[in-house]
Amino acid sequence: MASYVILVNWTEEGVRTFRDTVERADSVAQLMQQLGGQMTNLYWTLGAYDLVAICEAPDDETATAASLAISSQGYVRTATMRAFTREEMTGILAKL
Repeated sequence: MASYVILVNWTEEGVRTFRDTVERADSVAQLMQQLGGQMTNLYWTLGAYDLVAICEAPDDETATAASLAISSQGYVRTATMRAFTREEMTGILAKL
């Protein structure tokens, strides 16, 4: 499965309802499973982003669908980045 780093910021609504953040995180984990992926780690962070999620999905389309579904609830905005393992990067470099 492909790995993704998802940087998350709360919207104004997300900040107003911050007490629900753990339950919302559980819902996101369930959504990822329903889509055939998984959320492997989630961190609440200080600094430029409010949360950082590490997820796996079968493909970019699934990761995009998950990000759209999460953002459409109105609590967060996401920036999703494809992440490559050492082995994947070795394969990429071998093509050059």
